[in-house]
Amino acid sequence: MAAEPLSPQEIEDRLGELPGWSLDGNRLTRSFRLGSHFAATAMVVHIAQVQEELDHHSDLTLGYNTVSLGVHTHSAGGGAITEKDFELARRVQDLAAGHGAS
Repeated sequence: MAAEPLSPQEIEDRLGELPGWSLDGNRLTRSFRLGSHFAATAMVVHIAQVQEELDHHSDLTLGYNTVSLGVHTHSAGGGAITEKDFELARRVQDLAAGHGAS
């Protein structure tokens, strides 16, 4: 069963609970800056582990000392935003804090 898309108001309300995250088209997005390339790489590995646990994956980009994500649900009507996306975003937010990301 596909996840149900959230309404624009539901998305706006949930974004208020996730500092630094924003809506870019039909994706939740966020970039994090870390202290080094190694730290950024470690965070990517931890995000990948969470994505496997949730069986929900983002577009994940590793830069020199940055990690960027774009999250949406492919199975929800062409890539709409669902509660699954916010669950992943919350988990990534918690990981970022543990990695000292800004």
